[in-house]
Amino acid sequence: MLIDNHNRKINYLRLAVTDRCNLRCNYCMPSEGINFAKKDKLLTIGELTKVGDILIEMGIDKIRITGGEPFVRKDLMVLLRNLKKNTGLKELSITTNATLIGPHIDELKELGIKDVNVSMDAINKATFERITRRDHYDIVHNNLIRLITEGFNVRINFIVLDNQNVQDIIPILDLQKHYPVSVRFLEEMPFNGGSKKFNEIKWDYKAILSHIRNTFPSIELIPSPKTSTSINYKIRGHKGNFGLIPSFSRTFCGSCNRLRITALGDVITCLYGPPKMNLREIIRGNSADDNIENAVRDVVGKRAITGFEAQKEHKGVFDNSMTSIGG
Repeated sequence: MLIDNHNRKINYLRLAVTDRCNLRCNYCMPSEGINFAKKDKLLTIGELTKVGDILIEMGIDKIRITGGEPFVRKDLMVLLRNLKKNTGLKELSITTNATLIGPHIDELKELGIKDVNVSMDAINKATFERITRRDHYDIVHNNLIRLITEGFNVRINFIVLDNQNVQDIIPILDLQKHYPVSVRFLEEMPFNGGSKKFNEIKWDYKAILSHIRNTFPSIELIPSPKTSTSINYKIRGHKGNFGLIPSFSRTFCGSCNRLRITALGDVITCLYGPPKMNLREIIRGNSADDNIENAVRDVVGKRAITGFEAQKEHKGVFDNSMTSIGG
């Protein structure tokens, strides 16, 4: 079992498989992109599998595959097949922008991977394409509806951006009105590759909830697991639900059960903190299993108590992109 220095049990790994993405969302990176990692710096599928297996042995029972965009990596399904063989893993899920998932939906069902988070920051086509700087709306929307109608547990992640997509908050709730999905609204975060600097936000989770209440006054709070990062609500008469994620306000740090490992092998113990160490050379050396376990236990034993404390470890402003952190 992994327990940090604040007595928080760590059982959830967000494992990134690439830092590359086929979208250029303006809140994530500059239009020209970022300096993506060279292939030899990325963990191989075998190395990613090994890391997953070691951490499962240490007490991780939930893994979410992230990127970048995971399906940019052409050998992603090999990793998913490998991880599904580990009987110690209770839950394997994916976060995707849904541009490339279409050809893999049938195999995902066969593997029993049914939990899919879809990043979609607008339901209006023009707004979506303005934010993403790409004309992929139709394929994203089609894949989203296919996932929903074919029985996947779909959660839509919508980052609320001032003066960009606020007008889509109410319209995107139509999806959870008609389908059993969860639409989750996230506060904007400063991980944008240096494309924007800010120390506060207008649309925090309280402002988003107030905005929704103006249209839907019949909102009921849904009980959520202690480790949930979202505050979840039900609108009377709707099939699904919606959630608010205080990702900038950081109200959920006290129950954080997450560990992040990037596609480069960086271990991140808090989203707002810098990487604590790198596993790549360890896994490519001798006695990898023991050395990885010892290294992970060491950094988990020194976690910041909150994201605000972790942020102090950065010098100056953030210049990294969410695509390089691993979501």
